[in-house]
Amino acid sequence: MAAPMRICQPRNFRDRKDVLNELSDAELIKRYRLDRAGIMLVTDLVRERITNQTERSRAVTPEMKVLVTLRYLATGKMQLCSGDDLGPSQQTVSRVITETLFALSRNEILSQYFKFPVTLENCHTKAVDFQQIAGFPGVIGTIDGTHVRITAPKEFEAEYVNRKRYHSINVQVVFDATYRILDIVARWPGSVHDARILRESSLNQVVFGRGMVPDGYHLLGDSGYPCKKWLLTPYLRPQPGPQSDYNRAHKKTRNVVERGIGQLKRRFHVLHGEIRVTPTAKVCQIIKVCAMLHNICKDRNIRIPAPEDIDEPAEDIEEDYDNAPLAVQQPPLPPVAPRPREGLLYRDEFVNLHFDNDE
Repeated sequence: MAAPMRICQPRNFRDRKDVLNELSDAELIKRYRLDRAGIMLVTDLVRERITNQTERSRAVTPEMKVLVTLRYLATGKMQLCSGDDLGPSQQTVSRVITETLFALSRNEILSQYFKFPVTLENCHTKAVDFQQIAGFPGVIGTIDGTHVRITAPKEFEAEYVNRKRYHSINVQVVFDATYRILDIVARWPGSVHDARILRESSLNQVVFGRGMVPDGYHLLGDSGYPCKKWLLTPYLRPQPGPQSDYNRAHKKTRNVVERGIGQLKRRFHVLHGEIRVTPTAKVCQIIKVCAMLHNICKDRNIRIPAPEDIDEPAEDIEEDYDNAPLAVQQPPLPPVAPRPREGLLYRDEFVNLHFDNDE
């Protein structure tokens, strides 16, 4: 007896919402952190890379791929992307996010939005902006490290445990006075000290190491960094008078980087909780793409949506892991090298020149 014929059932496709034309700019910003023009700008950056080479009528468009990726970065929840009336299935969402992040994180794209000031004109402009904060002269950027929590990696797991005893990527970031990111390094495990990340970075080895920045312009960093002619740190035990005045102005000016990091993580909530993707190279792509998108938002004067305006379920908002309980044994910190005397002497001269009001 012949086997019964199998009848192929037609595939059912979910309707895909045309959010770019149906939602206002305000609604788009709530859900995707960019307005329509900004979303199209990002799409055009990678359109050729993410356009499907197929004639299928249901192929995911570049615009849809960017929307799905932005939704994930804004919320940190892949399930919100597939359940957001955009249409793609969960499997498609995962593939689309991977493809789009890879395209956006290419150096030729990132380099368009991270520009460190090296000309005299640009340095002067940055310094004027910073001096208006607390009267601290010659500052072109504030630098700090921030930890982005990740799931425990399968390889070299212990290296990713930071001093607060959770797994993370230690990200070095430099902000200007307008909270725009000038430089970002996102590739080091959480156990690596901020000073080592700086020492191995292009800022130290190329930008300042080769004298690309004019003399008299500096970064401000906390006491975890070595004091250099181009990197000024606070006094650990300041004397009353000029040193204390310097420390007060230094702290107020350096707060820019702390507030900037807060803005970045509030804008893209994927950085605020635990990033549950592997491998760690993909996590680093996420961090750099969020930083680039933050700068695009700054260029377009797009504000961070207020908490009550963010269109995502309250239960999906995770706590800041900086206050997480200690759960993993912390490896010992590496010995700290003595600070170069040259940088400390330069700082003393700088303080006497700019903060000694008796002269």
